[in-house]
Amino acid sequence: MDTTRIGTPVDGELVVGSLSPSRAADFRTCPLLYRFRTVDRLPEAPSPEAVRGTVVHKVLEDLFDLPAPQRTPEAALALVGPAWAALLEGEPELAALFPDGAEVPAQAWREQCRAAVRAYFELEDPRRLEPAERELYVEALLGSRLLLRGFVDRLDVASDGALRVVDYKTGRAPAPGFEARALFQLRFYALVLWRSRGVVPRELRLVYLAAAETVSYAPDEADLLFTERLVQAVWEAVREARETGDWQPQRGRACSWCSFRDICPAWGGTPPPLPVASADDVPVEQGAEVGGREPGQALAAHPAGAVGDGHVVGHHQDPAAGGLGRGGARG
Repeated sequence: MDTTRIGTPVDGELVVGSLSPSRAADFRTCPLLYRFRTVDRLPEAPSPEAVRGTVVHKVLEDLFDLPAPQRTPEAALALVGPAWAALLEGEPELAALFPDGAEVPAQAWREQCRAAVRAYFELEDPRRLEPAERELYVEALLGSRLLLRGFVDRLDVASDGALRVVDYKTGRAPAPGFEARALFQLRFYALVLWRSRGVVPRELRLVYLAAAETVSYAPDEADLLFTERLVQAVWEAVREARETGDWQPQRGRACSWCSFRDICPAWGGTPPPLPVASADDVPVEQGAEVGGREPGQALAAHPAGAVGDGHVVGHHQDPAAGGLGRGGARG
């Protein structure tokens, strides 16, 4: 099937497919992983680490609902319990993470959530920040009719209109010199913002809470053009795999935490048969509706990517780091 000649309407626009940074990273990590998640849509049991990330993201989102003087560590820590309770209410199956009699692991997990929240205050002073947007859905339709989409944790806008894209991470920070792979997700979002708003973000900031460390990156147009070519190449490879049914496994470090190792042929498993596609099937990701959120987006991890002509500003551990957030527009 030649998907370059067909499309499907998404909110009145004709698209040949959609891609989010997490799914692009899946394919670059392992094409078979992309297939299991996006084509087969196999269920995955949530991990305590992933759920911890969701809770901490929610706390840092809700923190900015408070008046600036009230954004203290104590106030943020008080939000951890309600954030976990709200998540459980919406997804009661998450209670299985800590079955009856597992109070000690549950307490340790809650303390990890609180430690991540406390670490945030070592990196930024939220009393001096007024984010323009939080959990912002962004999208852009490329000239190829490929729809790029995703959710930005936080967008800061300075008084001169400069943008800073911020992403919170509860996992390990990359070693110096290995930031490019971790920055792929933010470069993807920078591309979407550039194509949709005509503005190249001034700064991309990864906030690593486990290490109490930030990594900042200053993209430029050449870098975002490189990113666009990279994303387009990923999509062409996805389309070829869909047409041929050839989803090759790729062994690597990610195999150690992969949910599908038992059915992966690289580890002696047998994948399920491919779902039967209709003649009119177009490879649009599940949840690709404009304005619709991809299921599990808040739990996305393991971004990967190369770097273009921008440059890494460096690692920071400055609790006064406010930068673009000071004086920025209010959301």
